[in-house]
Formats: sequence, C-alpha cells, structure tokens
Amino acid sequence: MSINDKLLAQRIYLILAGLFICSLVVSNLIFQKFFYWYPFGDLEIFGAKLFEISVGIIPYPITFLVTDIISEIYGKKKANQVVTTGIFASVFSLVIVFIANYVPALDYSPVNNELFTKVFGQSSKAVIASMLAYLFAQYIDIHVYHFWKTKTKGKKLWLRNNFSTMTSQAIDTLSVLFLLCAFDILKWELFVPLFISGFLFKIIIAFIDTPFMYLAVYFFRKKFNLKVNEELKID
Repeated sequence: MSINDKLLAQRIYLILAGLFICSLVVSNLIFQKFFYWYPFGDLEIFGAKLFEISVGIIPYPITFLVTDIISEIYGKKKANQVVTTGIFASVFSLVIVFIANYVPALDYSPVNNELFTKVFGQSSKAVIASMLAYLFAQYIDIHVYHFWKTKTKGKKLWLRNNFSTMTSQAIDTLSVLFLLCAFDILKWELFVPLFISGFLFKIIIAFIDTPFMYLAVYFFRKKFNLKVNEELKID
C-alpha cells in the first residue's frame, strides 16, 4: 500500500471513529425523550404501543454499523480501540454534564437550573447504565462478527453483519433497560414492552443498514485493492 493510500485509510478510520464516538455520546444525552415510531399502525404489546422508544436509540445503531465496517476493513484490534475510546468519551461527557449541572445559572439564562437538571440531571445514571450495557454489547458484537468472519472465510458478509448486531443489540437492550429500571429512571412495568420495541427496532435497522455495509466494503476493496478477507494495516 502506498503512503498516500495509507494516509487516506488513516483519515477514513478517524472519520469512522468520530462518527462512532459522536453517536454514542449523543445517544446518552438525549435518551429521556420518548416517541412513537408508527410504521405498523397502533399495534400494542403488553398494554403499550409496540414502537414507543427513546430518541436515544436513533443514533445508537450507527455505532454497530461503524464497528462492523472497522472490523471488516481494519480488523478486530482497531474495532476494539474505537470501543475503548468511546468509553472514555462517555465518561468525559459525564464529567462535563456534572460540572455544568453544578454551576448555578444566571437570572437571564434561557435555561435555568431546574430545566437543565430535568433534562440532563439523570444523565449520570443513564450514562453509567448505557456504558455498562454498551461495554458488553460492543465487545460481543466484535467477537461474534469475527467468529462468523473466520467461519465463512470472509464470505457471506450479510450473515456476520446481521448476526453480530442481533446478538449484541439483544444484550445491549436487555442490559440497559434492566439498569435503568434498577436505577428508578424507568418503571419496571415498561421493561418488557420497551425491550421488545427497542430490540425489534434495532433488528429492522440492522437489516436496513446491510446495503450500506456492502457499499462500504465494496468501496474499500476497490479503492485499496483488497481481496476477500484481507484487512488494511494502518499501524
């Protein structure tokens, strides 16, 4: 690989890492707003509408798509590095929110203390819950992805992309909802309907992002002349 190609590969890696970290941090900050995603009408499950979900779930699937792309192109080590960096970014954002919440607002501040605390006051518990769930889910996603990549010898991209995401998203959704209920942020009666809604939503998104995964892999293989199962080395 030429020096120019290596520099380009490094820049793309940094962009993907930036998308991953941004999506993760934002999902932790906006989680308290819930909405109803209604492509299937007024379906209900256990007394709740099927797709009543947190807006925090919107950017979260991006993190799994990005780690799958990095796993496929740059390898397991680079994917794990991005996940670890995301943990530090989440902790750092938690510290910033804590300080911002502690600092008193001025009288003319458009956002007063009460409003800021109402919106971001639960962030510390949510970020802790999300980080613990995310820690398990992302590393499992990478592990499962490379398990299937080895088994299929780099073929059947759709299989490892979807199977790794399904497994990790089930663990992530289950873990984060359990912790949010345990921290009294959500009521326990919402656990089952929110789990089903959240998991199904993520599975749908996983199928939708599969073509984007294929496009990304096609671009990298054509641009850098990669063979099936070959990875870029940018260390």
